[in-house]
Amino acid sequence: MERDYSERRARLLRDLDGLRAEVDVERGIGHLILDRPPLNIVSYRARQQIRGLIEAMDEDDEIGVIVIRGANGVFTSGGDVKSFPSIPKDGMSDLADDIGAPERCTKPVIAALEKYCFGVGFELAMACDFRLATAECQVALPESAIGQMPGSGGSVRVARIAGLTRAKDMVMLGKRLKADQAKDWGLLTEIAADGYALDALVSDYVARLNALAPISLRALKRVLNSAYDTSLKVALDVEGHSYEKIRSTEDYLEGINAFAEKRKPVYKGR
Repeated sequence: MERDYSERRARLLRDLDGLRAEVDVERGIGHLILDRPPLNIVSYRARQQIRGLIEAMDEDDEIGVIVIRGANGVFTSGGDVKSFPSIPKDGMSDLADDIGAPERCTKPVIAALEKYCFGVGFELAMACDFRLATAECQVALPESAIGQMPGSGGSVRVARIAGLTRAKDMVMLGKRLKADQAKDWGLLTEIAADGYALDALVSDYVARLNALAPISLRALKRVLNSAYDTSLKVALDVEGHSYEKIRSTEDYLEGINAFAEKRKPVYKGR
């Protein structure tokens, strides 16, 4: 279903470059699909469009959860490496801002990973709240093998989540990690039982997230992200002020009343 997004993004999103956007109003899902057969490589222009699409979906009241996935049974093999020399030398220092859009998004963002999740694709996934993968999926930041390095936040996020020792082993050597090892390191949230169970796993997460109070989820995401990259005192302040503000919302009272009345709450995001 088509959406009318804000004018400031209209030109950027008019001609999507290897991307598709779909909205499932009934289930409250915004789908961002990497779609450039056969391996869904991500162009330089597409990185800006990924940011624009996520920002637009974040503003869409009919979307509760955003899901990023690849077409053709694969997430992505990474960036369009062959085009890199044509990009201005000073034109790539802010790529982390584009690929970090899922982290800034106020709504939950799920990365559904299949087969390959390499390079900028893994950097994009690492900026998401949940990374769900098939058992045969592999993840990697292989840039060192071609004389480069990750430039969209991947190495930093791996170091913060998995630790410096593991990050150096993985990123400096450009290692591919199988799904089970990546999960053990905290780089994946959950692995589907088999290749056919990923859709069911994603649907389960979407349903559970959409059943919760949107205001609470937004506040929790802000608090947890602040705990990830600020001091303990700052994170505690963010948590305290967020909790204080939530107490004045309709959803807060609905949750308490539903608990007392032993029924499922009906949240309205107010």
